[in-house]
Amino acid sequence: MTEGFAIKLIQEALFYVILISAPMLGISMLVGLVISILQTATSIQEQTLSFVPKIVITLLAMIVFGSWMLKTLMEYTIRLINTFPDLMG
Repeated sequence: MTEGFAIKLIQEALFYVILISAPMLGISMLVGLVISILQTATSIQEQTLSFVPKIVITLLAMIVFGSWMLKTLMEYTIRLINTFPDLMG
């Protein structure tokens, strides 16, 4: 295995980590922003008010995007396993 090939594998792995986590993180950040704005506007400073909706929304996002995330990870894993013969010889 050459250095270039190893760097390419690491780049692809990091790309897929970002791609897979983006929907959940984006939705969670958006909900957190909306709740923060509502807390500021109403002067309610309850800490659990921001955590519980983010957890619920993140779980819902995992349910909605779960099949796509699994399919994407499976395709990447199959492609990675198919490169094993190239690594050996």
